[in-house]
Amino acid sequence: MSTNWFPELVVAEDPAHEPIGEAETLASPREVPAWAASLVVHLVILLVLGTVMNTTILRENTEIDSAMVEDELDPEAFKFDTTVRDELGSDSELNVVSASKAAATYTSANVQEQIERPLMEEVSIELPTVEAPPQPSQDLFTEVISTNGATEHVGGVSGAMDRLAFEIANSLRDRKTLVIWLMDASGSMEERRQAVADRFENVYRQLGLIGDIDSQRSLKTAVASFSNVTRLLTEEPVDDYRVAAAAVRNIKSDMETTHEFVLQAVNLVADKWKSFRTRAPRRNVMVIIVTDEKGDDFARGNDFTPLELTINKLARLGMRVYCVGNAAVFGKEKGYVTWKYEDGDTVEVPVDQGPESLLPDQLELGFWGGGARELERMTAGFGPYALTRLCRETGGLYLISAESEQGPRFEMSVMRNYQPDYSSARKILEAVQGNKAKAALVDAATNSKAINIPNPQTVFNAPNDNVLRQEINEAQKPMANIDYFLKPMQDLLEMGEKDRAKLEDARWQAAYDLAMGRILAMRVRAYGYNVVLADMKATPKAFQNKDSNQWRLVPSREVDANAAVRKMEKEAREYLSRVVDEHPGTPWAKIAERELTTSMGWEWKEGRTAASRMQEGRDPDEPMLQLAEEEQRRRREEMKRKQARPLPKL
Repeated sequence: MSTNWFPELVVAEDPAHEPIGEAETLASPREVPAWAASLVVHLVILLVLGTVMNTTILRENTEIDSAMVEDELDPEAFKFDTTVRDELGSDSELNVVSASKAAATYTSANVQEQIERPLMEEVSIELPTVEAPPQPSQDLFTEVISTNGATEHVGGVSGAMDRLAFEIANSLRDRKTLVIWLMDASGSMEERRQAVADRFENVYRQLGLIGDIDSQRSLKTAVASFSNVTRLLTEEPVDDYRVAAAAVRNIKSDMETTHEFVLQAVNLVADKWKSFRTRAPRRNVMVIIVTDEKGDDFARGNDFTPLELTINKLARLGMRVYCVGNAAVFGKEKGYVTWKYEDGDTVEVPVDQGPESLLPDQLELGFWGGGARELERMTAGFGPYALTRLCRETGGLYLISAESEQGPRFEMSVMRNYQPDYSSARKILEAVQGNKAKAALVDAATNSKAINIPNPQTVFNAPNDNVLRQEINEAQKPMANIDYFLKPMQDLLEMGEKDRAKLEDARWQAAYDLAMGRILAMRVRAYGYNVVLADMKATPKAFQNKDSNQWRLVPSREVDANAAVRKMEKEAREYLSRVVDEHPGTPWAKIAERELTTSMGWEWKEGRTAASRMQEGRDPDEPMLQLAEEEQRRRREEMKRKQARPLPKL
């Protein structure tokens, strides 16, 4: 079939005409009849006259020297007889639909009406009509376009369920659908499971499926739970949402294990119900994971083959995976869930919620001086690596329904430039090995996990010099070898310094500079701390106030150290300032700001103990000191009791 709009003009040969042969000749003048000669003479005369007339008209200046007056016109003289019909065209009586007929917006025999149209009306040229493509549903012009493979903040379980309702509706427009709900059976998930069950009816109502039996059958639902084992709670998919909601509500929290084998659950339900994708009539299949942890079976050590095999299987079957989960803790593996015992006691239980990247890229260093709890538990707004990759590679979504209650929030318009690499483990490892700065950062971050850098003691009781020296001795013990751990990490980072300029990804740039700045700053603080303690122990200072009985170490802008340490302080500030300036509004900048606002030097401040302040202005015989000691003893015992209480398995 030709793609040309217009058919080619083909001239057919007339079989009655024979071509002129080589032996034939033209007729001679004597053989031309008299009528033909007369015809030639008359044609010549007509051509001459026509040339003369055309020249005259062209040379003549035509001027309009009078105006047409409306009263002088006879409208009847200019009307067309509407009874006259064309033989061809839009109004032809022939039983043929011409191109012009098909292009006409309406048919009319009133030619006078056509003449009275404005003369300046724009004329459009219609191409020959072809079969128009099917028009999309008008609903598509008013709905938000679905973007698969992303991480979205949806505002709690209710927001996640509304977003999933939209995804299910899109799937149903394509074909009938099976939705498989995989519910984490952990004790920490009990409240979220109930919230999901409560929203089932709302989801069906949004989809317009309640009360319509045929519509309900277009959406089937299956429910399973998982911990260290997977349990099918609907043996076969059901049509009634109330059955699925009841199955979710009846899940018993598994308090016997801390493991969540989510890949095992995904593979089991994929194998169980793959016939919905492989046999006619085929359905779309959506697997929805509801959890608050990252899962424990994505890898065997550093081998992520289980994850890649699962991704390949579901991609091949065309099953999309979605997750309603928590944001990963920034740069750490452990997040915390508050658990309430039956007697009302509460405890924070560590759970596996991070990190957001495949490889560690943040140093696990504490913040000296306290007051940084919100920075140690903050989230950057991304899900854990493995679950997020599973959702992205199968065309689903990772929906963040909960973030850390502590810590700052970050705009996703900024954080889009800092998202982790969700490539395969093999590609990520190749990229890290190809850049010395990346490799050094990963090694340093890995080593920091195995090092417990203590917070320094900053309060020292000093009723006399002997007590002060004893307290200083105890404080020096954990800090004596701190530089032994910090110096190797700095050496590692400096080995990758040459490739720092080759880092193009903003996330790696911020992480490398922050790591170097924090290591240098901590080394400066540790050096100064050990120096001031040694000086105080050797030559104790005298109190200026006779009521003082306590010395406190507080940060100072003055770094009393040698030239090498002062140079180290300057470099630390340069790295940290670069992070603040080049990566504003990010977790790296927040940590760098905290480091910069905490001075790196130390100075002594005198004061009094709490017990001494309680004794002021009171009768010396009143047992306030004993009461204070009793309160401290009670608190210590309460702390010991809580620590001895076994943590729940979540």
